[in-house]
Amino acid sequence: MRLCFAVFLGAIACATGAAAQSETNLAAFKGLSALATLENSPAGKAALAANLKVTAAIQDGSAKQPGLSLFPEQQQQALRDAVSTTLNAHQLAEGLGTKLGAAYQASAVYSSADNGKTVKATHVSPAVQQAIAYAFRTSNSDSAVTKSLFGDGAMPDGKPAPAAVTIIREIKGVTDIFGRAYNLPMGSLGAGPRGNSRPFQTAPYLITYRGTNQFGFATNSMAYLVGPGQDLRESSSFPSGHTTYGYTEATVLAILVPERYAEMIARGAEFGNSRIVLGAHYAMDVIGGRALALFDLAQLLANKPGYVGVERMGLTIDDYPKALAAARADLVKVLEAGCGGTMAVCAKQDQSRFADAGKVQAFYDSTQTYGLPVVHAANTGKVDVAKVAPEAGHLLTAAFPALSLDKANAILTATQGPGGGFLDNGSAFGVYSRIDLTRAAREAAKAR
Repeated sequence: MRLCFAVFLGAIACATGAAAQSETNLAAFKGLSALATLENSPAGKAALAANLKVTAAIQDGSAKQPGLSLFPEQQQQALRDAVSTTLNAHQLAEGLGTKLGAAYQASAVYSSADNGKTVKATHVSPAVQQAIAYAFRTSNSDSAVTKSLFGDGAMPDGKPAPAAVTIIREIKGVTDIFGRAYNLPMGSLGAGPRGNSRPFQTAPYLITYRGTNQFGFATNSMAYLVGPGQDLRESSSFPSGHTTYGYTEATVLAILVPERYAEMIARGAEFGNSRIVLGAHYAMDVIGGRALALFDLAQLLANKPGYVGVERMGLTIDDYPKALAAARADLVKVLEAGCGGTMAVCAKQDQSRFADAGKVQAFYDSTQTYGLPVVHAANTGKVDVAKVAPEAGHLLTAAFPALSLDKANAILTATQGPGGGFLDNGSAFGVYSRIDLTRAAREAAKAR
């Protein structure tokens, strides 16, 4: 497998020369495959119609979404979030709050004097760098491969993917579901060559705007959709690679800094939401990216074979929780030195957009389902996480080690969001589309 990388203009990509999908690629594809069956039922068709409508309303601001900032600032945030600081989670660290966020960003610098042509990236420590990199390389590979498979049924390099094709055939699904639903099928005028055209191609109109990017250079929203330097029409929409990155690395930081767990999850949600505000992704893409990130990270935390002990671009980690423990020890030293106090004290010294817990929860709630209608009505009741996806509890125990896995899963069960969504088809993967880590983290903190 060749290098997966972050293109500085914003697109997260993964080039692969492999002739077959990896074990984790197939698990991700199978978990997300409920998308491919949506045209098979009235409820699925209604969800697809709502997906386009909701996406357009968020993009133009008419949805009146309860954001962490006013809509003009959300647009500016979307421009900054278009550049992914995948190497060190620099931009995501805003969720750590005023004091801890500044301390983190002073140590983990991500800057460019030439607007992304060359980038200066530093790291808190090798242990922190490796913990972030291994998680990202896992989920980014899964996101990039599944994105391609859902578009036209082939691998990113265009090679056949027989195992994925078999999965689609067995569930009576189709590729290019968005192209079919939104009257822009692959091969038609204006459609992308790999299927699943994006909302800036399918929506009836698009709001464009100007501002500055992550590096402080003047830019505009179209620069991150059709160039210069990239053209998202060439890349399929589902799932959102940016969202997968955002939730993966935001959740790693949440685990490393449990004092800011809920806020870091909200930062992941904001990063994904920025893709809708930009016009690059649908609400379903963002939900899919979130579920994929949390699913993959839970498998890593459970040290599942195929997830750990695998070489990923020159890095191998055999025990991911142990790697996180080493990263946390380093990070605490750096953050406490940088903020001039203990983690608990500095975590509370926050005047950022994440300072209001009620506002944070309201925003996250708006992204849980994006108001999309129920597709799997039989699954709207509570799911016993311990029975269906027991490894999910590690998302809490890794941050709050006093919790048992049973207690963590009980908290995830009690705090889970609405069920029956387009991915919540009764599978273990579907559970990750509805767990609410903002509420769960607050309950976990109380139980310590």
